[in-house]
Amino acid sequence: MSDFLFPGRHDDDLDGDTLHEECGVFGILGHPDAATLTALGLHALQHRGQEAAGIVSFDGTQFHTEKHMGLVGDHYTNPVTLAKLPGNMAIGHTRYSTTGEVALRNVQPLFAELEVGGIAVAHNGNFTNGLTLRRQLIAGGAICQSTSDTEVVLHLIARSRYTNTTDRFIDAIRQMEGGYSMLGITRTKLIAARDPTGIRPLVMGELDGKPIFASETCALDIIGAKFIRDVENGEIVICEIQPDGSITIEARKSGNAQPERLCLFEYVYFARPDSVVGGRSVYVARKNMGINLAKEHPVEGDVVVPVPDGGTPAALGYAQESGIPFEYGIIRNHYVGRTFIEPTQQIRAFGVKLKHSANRAMIEGKRVILVDDSIVRGTTSLKIVQMIRDAGAKEVHVRVASPMIFYPDFYGIDTPDRDKLLANQYADVDAMAKYIGADSLEFISINGLYRAVGGEDRNPARPQFTDHYFTGDYPTRLLDKEGETMGRKVSVLASNG
Repeated sequence: MSDFLFPGRHDDDLDGDTLHEECGVFGILGHPDAATLTALGLHALQHRGQEAAGIVSFDGTQFHTEKHMGLVGDHYTNPVTLAKLPGNMAIGHTRYSTTGEVALRNVQPLFAELEVGGIAVAHNGNFTNGLTLRRQLIAGGAICQSTSDTEVVLHLIARSRYTNTTDRFIDAIRQMEGGYSMLGITRTKLIAARDPTGIRPLVMGELDGKPIFASETCALDIIGAKFIRDVENGEIVICEIQPDGSITIEARKSGNAQPERLCLFEYVYFARPDSVVGGRSVYVARKNMGINLAKEHPVEGDVVVPVPDGGTPAALGYAQESGIPFEYGIIRNHYVGRTFIEPTQQIRAFGVKLKHSANRAMIEGKRVILVDDSIVRGTTSLKIVQMIRDAGAKEVHVRVASPMIFYPDFYGIDTPDRDKLLANQYADVDAMAKYIGADSLEFISINGLYRAVGGEDRNPARPQFTDHYFTGDYPTRLLDKEGETMGRKVSVLASNG
């Protein structure tokens, strides 16, 4: 989910040097503990967004909503809060905004009362024509209350000429472009949809015979639900409670499905390592990245050290393939959370040390092979390399388990502007290595990454995955950007809520 405001926010990242996934979604139909299970599912999806979380439930008579800034565990472990969400159906959302105001009105799910009844909608990803459609809607008299592109979907549903909510929902979805997974609930239905290219993941599960949808399988695991299948690209699944209490499930295709191209960064960075995405273990894929990285870029060293936590599986693979011992040379502080002090320039210097500290006993006097999952701007890498040197490392060789990032994303990843990406600031890898202070720097090849995830080289004629951040090959139109609207601010009333 994105806001129509750019450039990026990085409140929990002092240097803006970390990629952020924007959202996670979870929904369940027909279960008496719907809100509690949704809260647990969102807790498992917390890595996909730490800014805010929301849940909407329906009790057979009316909809209920709870939205809060901060972490899921800060609010939804309170029985009083969950008691405000009665009913046997619910959807939830955990959020990281691309940019823009941090206000409760932007926290999903968003709800609207329509002619055909109430509907709540939440989605993960980004619509690449969302601002274009928003401008058209406003020109036609629509009133927008948020800066979220999710609100555009509600307006399209409201304006659809179809008579029932399912057809209206599908009508709206067919007008959207980009990468997304979306959930909606009405008085009797839980509706799930995935973008035609399958950029953003969405899985279907079952608990006690009741259907569940979530961004990742780890959200099913936490509640003991059974994984059924991935929602297919371009598929809309409609689950409906019948008058006798039974649940029917109908699957439709949106009509504009393309060959599936899952986002490679789900494997590189975003998804939890214990999740299975597109039928592939994320952990195994990341370990394979390290194995291929060691094959492509070997170097003499005494110890392989991961940049935690993202670099750990790849570092294990690198150590296994190279025969060089793996050690935790960097210890991560898991209790930092958001920066609790004003990020002045002096405090920024401590930014990395708040989250990471060197384990001198494993580093001093050694040739260190430092393995990370990705490098964005390089500012964090610079500080980590310096930290390793300060701990007494003889040499520092950086190996990266993803290719160089050259291009921005418009499908739900918060990326810096193109000219701020490290790969676009220096002429070659040697110059980049000099900037971050490393003795050497190497990245896995695009084919090495493809083989790690899918087992075969990239097919240039029909790429198997979404990889535009490495290649510039965007899988859909970028209508907002092409119309030079992406990047223009939307005027909204400032909110203190």
